[in-house]
Amino acid sequence: MKKRDFITLLDLEPKELKMLLDRSVEMKRSGTALNERPLKGKSVGILFEKASTRTRVSFEVGIYQLGGQSIFLSPRDVHLSRGEPLSDTAKVLSRYLSALVVRTYSQETVETLAREGSIPVINALTDLTHPCQTLADLQTIKENSDTLEGTRVVYLGDGNNVANSLIIGCSMTGIHLKLACPQGYDPDPHFLAEGIRRSGIAGGSVQLVRDPEEACRGAHFLYTDVWTSMGQEEESKKRRKDLAAYQLNTARLNDADPGAKILHCLPAHRGEEITEELIDHPQSTICDQAENRLHTQKALLEWLLK
Repeated sequence: MKKRDFITLLDLEPKELKMLLDRSVEMKRSGTALNERPLKGKSVGILFEKASTRTRVSFEVGIYQLGGQSIFLSPRDVHLSRGEPLSDTAKVLSRYLSALVVRTYSQETVETLAREGSIPVINALTDLTHPCQTLADLQTIKENSDTLEGTRVVYLGDGNNVANSLIIGCSMTGIHLKLACPQGYDPDPHFLAEGIRRSGIAGGSVQLVRDPEEACRGAHFLYTDVWTSMGQEEESKKRRKDLAAYQLNTARLNDADPGAKILHCLPAHRGEEITEELIDHPQSTICDQAENRLHTQKALLEWLLK
């Protein structure tokens, strides 16, 4: 059977995305499939070029709970840092491992590893996309809504990798997504166009707007991410100025539906893209969102390695 990779949400059919979310909810409710051990006897490589807290821990714990073994590989542990071609790395690791989880800068890196290897490759973040985060986002929305279809979600701030993947995930599930981003911080045009096209099929909508107050009016979920991602530190002063009007704060929460929930993929810069009080607000689902990384990634691993 042809191997499957998870490089972007576009690798999934809508019915497959729904199946993964349902399975993730089931795993969370049952306290994990501890008796099933679908990864028994399997080893999963975790190749990270970028630092991580939630992604690394949730993958390693999830692999353990599914009965498998994780092997963490930093750049200094492999020959990539000394110039070994990605194709050689992909082919050799495929002889040892059952799957490879990659967190890196370039989307091309994870695509090359997937193309050249013979094992499933999972994108655990690139500068362009963050599909595993979107799986956890959708589960969190699902847990706090009667249905994904028709739910109104607003994303405030930088149209970054989190926004790009959120666009595709929402467009496949009938969610109405508004992205409020300042000029110069728009999401990737390919993902935006694809999201608009797919939302027309699923019955939702994807809109890019400039006015954060108008965007938040009546929203069920308010979502933001850091304004300065890893590798952008030299731009931090300019970014804080350009994005200041897009802070997730009490005023924006008051614009939204009275029961609106608060989302953030973490780590957060408290007082910058989101105020301290909103992170710890009773309507915050941020810790649930972080926990759901564990359950959605277990469902993904089980599906890719079945």
